[in-house]
Amino acid sequence: MEQAKIDRINELARKAKAGELSEEERMERDKLRREYLDAVTGSLQRQIDNLVVIDEDGNRRKFRQRED
Repeated sequence: MEQAKIDRINELARKAKAGELSEEERMERDKLRREYLDAVTGSLQRQIDNLVVIDEDGNRRKFRQRED
């Protein structure tokens, strides 16, 4: 995510604390927050997908999430 968008999220958050957000700004904030969360979760998922586990015998295998 671009730094300018993160800065805008922070600007809107500060403005919201002051209680001055218009409906348009709330919608923009919600959209930017969703975009930020999608970027973070996507990055985390890619990291998990590339994880390699080494067992006791030294064998390397791809990490698999447990299915509960």
